[in-house]
Amino acid sequence: MTLIDPRPGMVRAIEELNREFGLTLDGDHFASNLGPPLYDSMRGYGFDDATAQRLVQHFRLVYPDVVVGATTALPGAAEALAAVRELGGRTLVITGKYQPNAELHLKALGWEVDRLAGDVFAAAKGEVLRDEGATSYVGDHLGDITGARAAGATAVAVATGPYSADQLAEAGADVVLRDLTEFPAWLAQQS
Repeated sequence: MTLIDPRPGMVRAIEELNREFGLTLDGDHFASNLGPPLYDSMRGYGFDDATAQRLVQHFRLVYPDVVVGATTALPGAAEALAAVRELGGRTLVITGKYQPNAELHLKALGWEVDRLAGDVFAAAKGEVLRDEGATSYVGDHLGDITGARAAGATAVAVATGPYSADQLAEAGADVVLRDLTEFPAWLAQQS
């Protein structure tokens, strides 16, 4: 939820899993705790490997129709991407989300980025950041802070996801913003 708010569609996708597989997963809880890869979330519910894989496969199948159209840009997201470009920077989207679905979101919102890396989380994000020479990484999850730290990049946290500003600061974020509307001003101060 750093750039987009997919929660309404995520709730509906979980409801679809419940219908298809006879489950009783809490879609609101799931949508409030986005960040980790979907497979890890399914395993966290106690499903064995084979069941988790089937759930992930079905979730990904329904995602384009159920989630993408219900997703909105978070306030300040487009402006944050533009601010990076205006200063000559490159925009990277590094996400735990399944990359083909992340591509659909970018397309639906009309956003072009220099690189999209999907299916990566926490320290694995750091590998991508390091490969790209990133100096800052903006995220809303503790895993994003881990990724920034792994790359030696500035961890800029926004309190729009599952963690409060205090929790993000306690986890080691270098900078904590309420939301992305504060990002362009912060970035301008760094140049």
